[in-house]
Amino acid sequence: MRGVLKDITERKLADLRLRESAESLKEAQAIGGLGSYVIDVATTLWTSSELMDDIFGIDADYRHTLAGWTALLHPDERDGVNRYFAEVVLGQGKNFDREYRIVRQIDHEERWIHGLGRLEFDAQGQPIKVHGIVQDITARKRVELELRESEERYRYTFEQAAVGIVHCSFEGRFLRCNSRFADIVGYSAAELMSMTFQEITPPEDLDESESVLRRVVNGVAGATTWEKRYLRKDGGLTWVKLTVSPQCDAAGRALYSIGLVEDINARKNAELSLSAVQDALQHSEERYRTAFQTSLDAININRLEDGAYIDCNKAFLDVVGFSRDEVIGRNSLELGIWADVQIRQKLVDILRSHGSCRDLEAQFRKKNGELFWGLTSASMIEIEGLACVLSITRDISRAKAAEVEIRTLAFYDSLTGLSNRRLLLELLRQALAVSNRTGRMRALLFLDLDQFKTLNDTLGHQIGDLLLQETAWRLKTCVRDTDTVGRLGGDEFVLMLEDLSELPEEAAAQAKMVGEKIIAVISQPYLLDGHKCSSSASIGISIFGDRPQSPNEVLQQADIAMYQAKASGRGTLRFFAPALQAAVNARAAMEQDLRLGLQAGQFVLYYQPQVDRKRLVGAEALIRWNHPSRKMIPPGEFIPLAEETGLILPLGKWVLEAACEQIAAWANHRQSAQLSIAVNISARQFHQPDFVQQVLAALGRAGANPANLRLELTESILIENVQDVIDKMKQLKSHGLRFSLDDFGTGYSSLAYLNKLPLDQVKIDRSFVRDILTEESSAAIAQTIISLSRAMGLPVIAEGVETEEQRECLDRMGCHAFQGFLFGRPLPLEEFQDAWLSPSVKSVASSG
Repeated sequence: MRGVLKDITERKLADLRLRESAESLKEAQAIGGLGSYVIDVATTLWTSSELMDDIFGIDADYRHTLAGWTALLHPDERDGVNRYFAEVVLGQGKNFDREYRIVRQIDHEERWIHGLGRLEFDAQGQPIKVHGIVQDITARKRVELELRESEERYRYTFEQAAVGIVHCSFEGRFLRCNSRFADIVGYSAAELMSMTFQEITPPEDLDESESVLRRVVNGVAGATTWEKRYLRKDGGLTWVKLTVSPQCDAAGRALYSIGLVEDINARKNAELSLSAVQDALQHSEERYRTAFQTSLDAININRLEDGAYIDCNKAFLDVVGFSRDEVIGRNSLELGIWADVQIRQKLVDILRSHGSCRDLEAQFRKKNGELFWGLTSASMIEIEGLACVLSITRDISRAKAAEVEIRTLAFYDSLTGLSNRRLLLELLRQALAVSNRTGRMRALLFLDLDQFKTLNDTLGHQIGDLLLQETAWRLKTCVRDTDTVGRLGGDEFVLMLEDLSELPEEAAAQAKMVGEKIIAVISQPYLLDGHKCSSSASIGISIFGDRPQSPNEVLQQADIAMYQAKASGRGTLRFFAPALQAAVNARAAMEQDLRLGLQAGQFVLYYQPQVDRKRLVGAEALIRWNHPSRKMIPPGEFIPLAEETGLILPLGKWVLEAACEQIAAWANHRQSAQLSIAVNISARQFHQPDFVQQVLAALGRAGANPANLRLELTESILIENVQDVIDKMKQLKSHGLRFSLDDFGTGYSSLAYLNKLPLDQVKIDRSFVRDILTEESSAAIAQTIISLSRAMGLPVIAEGVETEEQRECLDRMGCHAFQGFLFGRPLPLEEFQDAWLSPSVKSVASSG
């Protein structure tokens, strides 16, 4: 019996990594919530990914035809989407980019979709396929709808308020007003927008109005109320009660004034009626009775000694709901008319001290128990030698309801009912002012729910809202009534703990106890609309009150500490420490230096040689930052920050242009004319829509040979929109550029697309080269990369080669191109040319 054994370990390992890479891509698409599809233009048949099937609520057996596609569209969308696809996409050859609604086939649920598609053309330029992706944007659409509804409620409240509302600049110009204010002054809202309050104020009343406004602007007075007159368009005068307060931004700076304007002509007339009543009591019972009974406001007369009603008009009986027989002879305490008897006692005290009282706001109770707000004015009178009190009350319930609604919209979160960001910052500002006087410490807890987005995406926006509402309720159970709980937005909450110890250490311990209680309460299971859910929270704590601070500074400190808690594993709490702030400040300073460095031209290119069988074939261009105070900074210290801030885009553009200029300079000598320069391209830079144009423009301006520019791409570029990557590579290759896949083997996407990418070279990552002599896995990976590349006809270069032993090992495996300290460190241009090029080349290159 004869047999042959063949070692297929390498092939099996390669197959395994291919599968792992494909699974990783599938996982990445799932995390991003992106489904994909392909439409055959000729047959109108289409295929779709599992995620797209899940979004549309279909299975693999669903009819993938034009009729099947149309059936999934919402009836209101079908004509528009089909016309857009036929006329714009197929007719004009443009990409498909549209938001539309669908009706899921499995449960008939309506959802919003954002679809993207790109045409594939045959050799004659005719469309043959559409490749695209879809994303479920229902949650975003719901948020947009809620915002519109909130704005509409605000506009409705503004316009339907029973009182006039007007916003005015501090110079007096009207910014906006509601229709009620326009009615009061007799102008249209449009006419008022070109006017000032000075124009409709009688000259004799102007000084008082401007004096009040100055005190409000300068912060001397908060909300200020006084009575004034306006000149109506018809020339008449109208009395109003005006309450003015400043509208401030988050920093407490006054922006403009808000005025609540109440028409009090009727009350002024009633006051005249009151005077007439007093005269009538002295001169004519008949005249008194006429004025008394015809007043539209509630009027009543009570004996001073026991408060018993001795007379009242019809308007009073109508508003309180009692009959005359039920009122006369009894007092308000017996009838239960005052909702708060302490307010009644306040009125009595004022009358005894001053003889009269004007505009006392109070709640009253009708016979049926219903409460209403009234504005009462009263004065002491004498009737036939008997001391009495004459009172006039006007029902202001509608005005008070409008004030409450406006305040609720301005200062409270509509979903949870908690304080919103504006109110939180104001309360924090007040707390900081009080803390400096009392010496008592306070704590600010910044709470963020862990994995909330995942729950929202998987169970839906409605369940996410229920979780936020339940969280708000649980948070309120963890603190005292004197403490504050608020929601900043999304899944971020803030708690302010009042009246802690005067010692910072004890105050921190008290805040920690509350924080740990919150974490325990939040982690308890939830039952939301039949769904069992779990959650956890990360909390950052800032202790304040022992030194002057701004509200934003305290909030930022708690936010920084919260992110430290998240970084520590979630479900934890962390206190703010100065070291955290120092790190944030250092990062901000480096970002500013980075921007200035770009403007000042502080960046230079270093060149590291690339050799093939000991012959120089090119160099990799590596950026360095020649900082004015920190000297030469390596890229590892500033490239991550540049990626985060977007500065990698101008930085990468500069590197491209500098490399192209050097290629053009070396082209002037035969010895260096064929040298290539490799440039690293970030994923963010490559995915810019005009990246191809940027590269070609840099080559054109420098007059450089495209064949000598090698763009090094990392595997991270392949995470999203692989087809776009391939298209851009093909466009640039058609102009002669070459591509190298950098850090090969460290990612998880490239193997699945390696055969599709138009590459010219594969680079073995330094992490495998470093351990190639000591770890079998590193050596196996390196051999696999070399074998896989050889099978696909791609040259291989190894980076990070530092020893002769590493080079020999790689050479035996079949890799003959190298880069690393064994051959040379990255050097400035002059030193690189001194080491690798002849003096004549250096002279020509420098002059070029």
